[in-house]
Amino acid sequence: MRGYFGNTDFDWYSFLAAQRDVDEVNFWQPSGSGRVVHLDPGSPFFFKLKKPHYAIGGFGFFATKTVLPTSVAWETFGFKNGSATLAEMRKRIARYREEPFGPHDDPNIGCLLIQQPVFFSPNDWIEQPKDWGKQTVQGAGYDLTQGEGKRVWDQCLLQSSSALASALVVGPRFGAPVEVRPRLGQGTFRIAVLDAYGRACAVTGEHSLPVLEAAHIRPYTEGGAHDPRNGLLLRSDLHRLFDKGFVTVTPDLAFRVSERLRQLWNNGHTYYGLHGRRVRTPSRIEYQPDRELLEWHASEVFVA
Repeated sequence: MRGYFGNTDFDWYSFLAAQRDVDEVNFWQPSGSGRVVHLDPGSPFFFKLKKPHYAIGGFGFFATKTVLPTSVAWETFGFKNGSATLAEMRKRIARYREEPFGPHDDPNIGCLLIQQPVFFSPNDWIEQPKDWGKQTVQGAGYDLTQGEGKRVWDQCLLQSSSALASALVVGPRFGAPVEVRPRLGQGTFRIAVLDAYGRACAVTGEHSLPVLEAAHIRPYTEGGAHDPRNGLLLRSDLHRLFDKGFVTVTPDLAFRVSERLRQLWNNGHTYYGLHGRRVRTPSRIEYQPDRELLEWHASEVFVA
């Protein structure tokens, strides 16, 4: 098993370490590249504090990476971006880029989405790998089964085993199987669904990010998971209608519009034109909507 040690901004780390019940964080990169060595979802991601600390201040589990406009990253993760306000986050991005940008500019940033982060108190910080390269700027991957990687990983597990017990489940999440996988947070669920659908509404093909939302097929409040297989990327108005049962997606991936929409409001012309349309789905099988969940929505939520 491999893990990644990411050089971590101390202000970002300190702000998040002071928060309670943080289930996910956006480890953003100002360049907008989202660059990181290849990591399987579920791989440990360590917060390596730079000079003068030279320590591991905590860790979490890598879920996915993406590139987002700053405004969308803030809308999705809020304070979990490591800042109290969007204005503060924008100032920090500008400082790292060493270039100003205007009030209406919305620069892209790289986003590494980390689940179930654990932040150690200063007394529990762990010495960074003794063979850490002095010229390593962004971070480095390590084998966690031997040498310094194993030492750090073992110490992290020792200090946080009880906290992780309820946060991890066994089995694969995306792609290749891993030994453990973190439960996804709401923000990471949204981004996973957004990217799985190519950033286009499953029904209309709309690409405008501000109106695209990740809809849970079975609501989280009713036992549905933050899992891409329990998600559909929908335009915001279709999302609201889907949640209220006025539209659904059948197990054979057909979009249906309820007659009740016409009966209640004598309207819905925009939506009836979409009735019967085949819904687009992700190309990768492991991201496609679960047919049993679609059947549940069609039978339990949809107002026929």
